[in-house]
Amino acid sequence: MSENVKVLTKHLKDVRQELRKVHWPNRRELSLFTSMVLMAIFFIGVFFWILDSGFAGVLRIILQR
Repeated sequence: MSENVKVLTKHLKDVRQELRKVHWPNRRELSLFTSMVLMAIFFIGVFFWILDSGFAGVLRIILQR
């Protein structure tokens, strides 16, 4: 075997070992985390929408003068 194949094989074995150490979420945790992310996206989106509307209003007032 060439040196590149040996290095690749060792890397893939190391990756497999590390993946065994990962804590994979169960269905309940996954749905909880997903809903938390979606709620955060929603609230951040509303925040920036309000902020953008405020800046647009201020800019509209400034440009009308």
